[in-house]
Amino acid sequence: MSASGATERFREARDFLLRHREDYRTAYDGFDWPRPARFNWALDWFDVIAAGNGRTALHIVEEDGSETRLTFAEMSARSNRVANWLRAQGVRPGDRLIVMLGNQAELWETALAAMKLRAVVIPATPLLGPGDLRDRVERGKARHVVVRAADTGKFDAVPGEYTRIAVGGAAPGWAAYEEAHAADSGFTPDGPTEADDPLMLYFTSGTTARPKLVEHTHTSYPVGHLATMYWIGLRPGDVHLNISSPGWAKHAWSNLFAPWNAEATVFIHNYTRFDPARLMAEMDRHGVTTFCAPPTVWRMLIQADLSALRTPPREVVAAGEPLNPEVIAAVRRSWNLTVRDGFGQTETAVQVSNSPGQPLKPGSMGRPGPGFRVTLIDPVTGAPDAEEGEIALDLSTPPVGLMTGYHGDAERTSEAMAGGYYRTGDIASRDEDGYLFYVGRADDVFKASDYKVSPFELESALLEHEAVAEAAVVPAPDAVRLAVPKAYVVLADGWEPGPATAKALFAHSRAVLAPYQRIRRIEFAELPKTVSGKIRRVELRERTAAGTGAAEEYHEGDLR
Repeated sequence: MSASGATERFREARDFLLRHREDYRTAYDGFDWPRPARFNWALDWFDVIAAGNGRTALHIVEEDGSETRLTFAEMSARSNRVANWLRAQGVRPGDRLIVMLGNQAELWETALAAMKLRAVVIPATPLLGPGDLRDRVERGKARHVVVRAADTGKFDAVPGEYTRIAVGGAAPGWAAYEEAHAADSGFTPDGPTEADDPLMLYFTSGTTARPKLVEHTHTSYPVGHLATMYWIGLRPGDVHLNISSPGWAKHAWSNLFAPWNAEATVFIHNYTRFDPARLMAEMDRHGVTTFCAPPTVWRMLIQADLSALRTPPREVVAAGEPLNPEVIAAVRRSWNLTVRDGFGQTETAVQVSNSPGQPLKPGSMGRPGPGFRVTLIDPVTGAPDAEEGEIALDLSTPPVGLMTGYHGDAERTSEAMAGGYYRTGDIASRDEDGYLFYVGRADDVFKASDYKVSPFELESALLEHEAVAEAAVVPAPDAVRLAVPKAYVVLADGWEPGPATAKALFAHSRAVLAPYQRIRRIEFAELPKTVSGKIRRVELRERTAAGTGAAEEYHEGDLR
């Protein structure tokens, strides 16, 4: 298939999803992944829609009120200049390129330029320290790094023969990215891009173990995120705000591929400290039509006055971790909108979601998205189509939006893909209408008095109480029940840690949970999180099992 043929096939698939964006059954039954033999999203899609296009592709508003606006045509030309300049610095097809930038125009320019050069991007958040960077350089076999000038010092302790490129200022021994602005704006690729050529290497967030290296191709993320575009409900001309840290998969999901697949504007509001009122003011001022945020942000938003947003977006979604029902209810009361949950992983695009215009069931994360054949694997027999089990993707016809595998780890890849299914490690149940209900990570679910306990279910119940801003539930050793649920709680403003608050939460737990689910212990503490914002329950489990929590732990039996 020619480049133009690949572009048209991609467009046809995209337009099919746009036409049926509120008709789930037609979209699911009729969608067919484009599977070109050769495809370069930056050249064969972005540059095509950018030609002569004066609409805004990227709009960044800084904390001080200054703004950057770049059109599709400008982004195309700027990325060409960067690609030509990077080529002059020695970047070649297949080279690994660490990109550690904030939400700044250079991040998008470099991403497009690297695609055009067929370099492999290793996204990295600026929050990483020297130890994490050493791991990425060594295991990622990085040959080039592009970082903010302010972060170049982190690489002083990172050995290796790699090209050093600094953005936003001079740094001794580092090439100045700004030189790229003088390069030629016309770009000629040095060869075709095979569809299965590697494009990205993601280091996972490491909530339970050492980060894995997830490998994606020139189709698995660019084409795979047609499904993400569909879930969000993006349309051409939308202004899309996604709150996500650069360096993590969700940033590529919803700040790069999904919005530009739809020809929508990527809108960014940069801030040092999260301010719900300021965020909503910027959303109003710039006409945000679609909004995605992780549950952590949604939980902070509902602590504020949501009525301050005069014109809510048309579509609101959440991803990263399961969204608690109390958050959904609070947003619905204020905005008359339902936050639609979506489930996916660094390894995939969105697999399961509540898509626009569909009936929603309380507590459900929705149904499988177009292009994904989802089944539940019975944890005992290993058989598919269970009523409750591990979420898995049928590989008899693999979805395009799935990783190649875990780079450099054939054993782990084989384990994840065993038996003709990609296993996610997440547990769910399915009802008679095909809706899936999240139970928890396989590692997080535990037994108490021989009953299976889902931490997510208990955390959602706790969040219904006005005192609770965030909560994480883990098993605590118990001589009689083997384990009992212990909650680590972050309190909302106006509440103080102490026996009175603990007693109120225990009473709430007894009122809303079954006896075997009741919270038996409470500790008021900040929750450990990964740099991408996910709660590290593994750390809390280890702390609880070792008895190294705070001295002030409240027991239900002592306060009744």
